[in-house]
Amino acid sequence: MVRVLEEEKDHLRAKLGQFKGMFDGIRQTKSLIIETNGADDDRLSKSQASSPLPDPNDQQPAAPVEQRTEAVKPNDAPPPQPRGPPSDLDMMKEKFAKLLLGEDMSGGGKGVSSALALSNAITNLAASAFGEQKRLEPMAPETKARWKKEIDWLLSVTDHIVEFVPSKQKAKDGSNMEIMITRQRTDLHMNVPALKKLDGMLLDCLDNFKDQNEFYYEKGPSNNDKWWIPTPKVPPNGLSEVTRKWLQYQKDSVNQVLKAAMAINAQVLTEMEIPESYIEALPKNGRASLGDAMYKSITDEFFDPDMFLQSVDLSSEHRILDLKNKIEASVVIWERKMNAKDSKPAWGSAVSMEKREIFEDRAETILLILKHRFPGIPQSDLDISKIQYNRNVGHAILESYSRIIESLAFTVLSRIDDVMLIDSQASGDQVKPFTPPKSDADSPTSKTTLLDFMGWENGEPDPNKDEPPPPIKPTIIATNKRFLEKLENLSGLRSPSTRH
Repeated sequence: MVRVLEEEKDHLRAKLGQFKGMFDGIRQTKSLIIETNGADDDRLSKSQASSPLPDPNDQQPAAPVEQRTEAVKPNDAPPPQPRGPPSDLDMMKEKFAKLLLGEDMSGGGKGVSSALALSNAITNLAASAFGEQKRLEPMAPETKARWKKEIDWLLSVTDHIVEFVPSKQKAKDGSNMEIMITRQRTDLHMNVPALKKLDGMLLDCLDNFKDQNEFYYEKGPSNNDKWWIPTPKVPPNGLSEVTRKWLQYQKDSVNQVLKAAMAINAQVLTEMEIPESYIEALPKNGRASLGDAMYKSITDEFFDPDMFLQSVDLSSEHRILDLKNKIEASVVIWERKMNAKDSKPAWGSAVSMEKREIFEDRAETILLILKHRFPGIPQSDLDISKIQYNRNVGHAILESYSRIIESLAFTVLSRIDDVMLIDSQASGDQVKPFTPPKSDADSPTSKTTLLDFMGWENGEPDPNKDEPPPPIKPTIIATNKRFLEKLENLSGLRSPSTRH
């Protein structure tokens, strides 16, 4: 009995030892889970829990557990890479998206028309590329490349402005038949390549000033009215004779670009429709628009445009623009009265159709003289209204492109005149500088003829004039012949004067 009791006690002790070892293993597993705090806590706890229970009689110390670092999950996205400059395709998408939205990025339909959006895009691109062109120097290569690339984008719209024209086609049986095919609109087909050629001539002219080293520009503001434009400097004795001839040739080339761009711009503006908002704001007759004094001068039996311009005040740009607005308004009034079929003027106060036509021709002559004597004045109210309310996309592109070429050519011409003026002062030549014309300075002895302004020869050789070096063959530009024929009949025009 005693032996049996002792065996039962030993068996109970063994079971208590097993339970004690099991509790110690669970306690050790919980402590390991709290210490690690890693990504594999569950697996660690499971592995520790499933390990065999230690023997209660075994007194070996537990092995230290290494702390694991958090592993990178395979689903984590890579860090965002910095974006490079936008590609040409992205820039073109953004530009044409703005044009389609009519510059209204909200998409609410409050944008401008497609024609005005394209006109503004070409104008803004030219302003950012050329600026004010303060010096005679080439464009930066990056700016020049951007200008050529983006202006080609905007001009690509003209490739899809087409018209139907008849064409002959030969059938399979050998018979000829006439069908209608699409072709680029005639005015765009003629003028867009011409304007591209004028654009290239201006850029080539600016590139020609890259290697010149006889004149330079001083740093700091100038003493002129436009103080932000630097003043050119020449050697004490002036420029060399070769440089003078080369500079005169550059001026003649730019002058050719200027007159061609002006002719295209004037023709396009003439073809644009006059908006109704401008017509509604017109006075009742031409006398009310011009005033009694100017109306009497234009409607007099003997009319001289030079005498008329001497009698008005042209001392400031504001007065010149105001005179142009008044004359253009009177021309529109007379044209509408001549074209009105059902117009029945009052008895005893009517002006005959023949006289109105004569008055209109005289007013257009004055406008032509003003445009060429002051090519840098801002646009008139009529021109602004036509551009704003124009819906013809082709006219909008031609007008804006020719206008910026005209403006750039006039600016380059003014910068060349600045250098030639400083050279004449340094060399002591009796050359009268180009100055803004005053109302009392229009004497016949101080006038430059129209042949000098347009660069045309009068057929009489000058023995004292040296022949310039053989220039590049000038490019023939197709312009409005009627516009140039009017210029040939005028006289007494001056070269474009500097406005500062």
